[in-house]
Amino acid sequence: MPPHCDALDGPVVKAAMRALQAEDVDLVLPYVKAEDEDEIGTAFARALKARRDPDAREVADLYFFETVVRVHRRGEGAPYTGLKPAGLDVGPVIPVAERAIETGSADELVALLTDTLHHQIKERFDHVMALEGHAIGPVPEAREYVEAMLGLQVWSHGLYLAMHAGPHGEAEEHEH
Repeated sequence: MPPHCDALDGPVVKAAMRALQAEDVDLVLPYVKAEDEDEIGTAFARALKARRDPDAREVADLYFFETVVRVHRRGEGAPYTGLKPAGLDVGPVIPVAERAIETGSADELVALLTDTLHHQIKERFDHVMALEGHAIGPVPEAREYVEAMLGLQVWSHGLYLAMHAGPHGEAEEHEH
């Protein structure tokens, strides 16, 4: 996933903000694994206590955001490399996926992904076909064809696996 969960305007920090504002840790717990709830609860209690001091409020919030994001990333099997600033470019897909969830319609997301997939398949396939005449020829030209041909097959297989992966890219059991 692009660096989004660890951004100050990402969904994990937004949930942590809501939890602090409402003084309700349950608003952020869905972002961590069940076995990490105690760690988050402890950090939440510390942050709430420190937030009472206006001079410590910003530091307390930052401590809680960092803790939640670190624990969330650990739960995904991803490294924690610190909080990222708000407004980072997360590419074209994340905003469209967020809009789909907000509006309750996947149409724009389906169109974006389908168009991108169509373009990529056609471009890669056309490249293989353009080199097909070199399949039997001088070794350097034949090698270029083989690299393109196998590249299309391996890329297609990787894409197929990605389409059947779990929510964070982990492999899921399925029939081929």
